[in-house]
Amino acid sequence: MSGAIRGLLRALALRRGRFTSLFLRFGAPTPIEYADILRRSGRFQSIGRDVGIVYGTEILDPAYVRIGNNVLLANCTLVGHDGSVEVLNRAYGVKLDAVGKIDIRDNVFIGHRAIILPGVTIGPNALVAAGAVVTKDVPPDSAVGGVPARHIGSVAEIVRRREKETAELPWADLIAQRVGAFDPTLEPELVRRRVEHFYGPAKTDDK
Repeated sequence: MSGAIRGLLRALALRRGRFTSLFLRFGAPTPIEYADILRRSGRFQSIGRDVGIVYGTEILDPAYVRIGNNVLLANCTLVGHDGSVEVLNRAYGVKLDAVGKIDIRDNVFIGHRAIILPGVTIGPNALVAAGAVVTKDVPPDSAVGGVPARHIGSVAEIVRRREKETAELPWADLIAQRVGAFDPTLEPELVRRRVEHFYGPAKTDDK
């Protein structure tokens, strides 16, 4: 199948706001594409601008989820209800309910395999580390990590530290030229320099 036809099928899937088996066959969507598909589904409270959601992110109760602007969700899980209620209702003859909103404000990153539990507000301007289990609100300008998630610093402090560290990297000049977080024109050279820095110059076969 030609590249033009593949591109057409991909564009149709995006415009219709849902996946087709053909779309997945030609590769997972980018985080921006996936967020746009979810936005078009109309199942969320709202999804803002410049949002990326990595395909594979689990959002169990989208009706209770609000996502602000400039947010990236990286293969995390958002849980809007307590599933134990179903078991307890049958076991004790009661009628319980346990749901909560998940309100993700502007400028938030949630890392790989983090879990956000019901009733949590995150940010604005907040970072959630990979693997964290967030059981309570994450205040503005806060970074949290661990199980359960605890405060590990302010976002402003992390930015200042990363700026200093980045300026000292052997590939800092490429980072300064880069457009966005990924620039395909610079990526090959960037990877080459990183690998050489981590492991030394590439070995060549002696003949």
